[in-house]
Amino acid sequence: QVQLVESGGGLVQAGESLRLSCVASGSIFNINTMGWYRQAPGKQRELVATVTGRDSIKYADSVKGRFTISRDNAKNTVILQMNSLKPEDTAVYYCNADGLSTIQAPSQTYRYWGQGTQVTVSS
Repeated sequence: QVQLVESGGGLVQAGESLRLSCVASGSIFNINTMGWYRQAPGKQRELVATVTGRDSIKYADSVKGRFTISRDNAKNTVILQMNSLKPEDTAVYYCNADGLSTIQAPSQTYRYWGQGTQVTVSS
């Protein structure tokens, strides 16, 4: 059974920083892409940042220069360092693992989501 567990959300003031962590656990063989998405009330879920196993990184335009994503492949962990936070960054942040294969079935890939962690930025 694969699980993605997030931590690090909270309430901060504008201009402050938060660090989100996500650990994927279970009988994991490989994960192609790990990343973070967010969903604000009344809006669709959107990409924040992703990183592949070969460190190819993608950011949403709205977070470029403020957020940094990093990954530890050996630990199946992805980190999102969020600096200079703005009220519009307020959302539930979801960890994502895409192209995940298990030891039992290494040729089959799946997409997994974490349970979400709330980030609230006050003005």
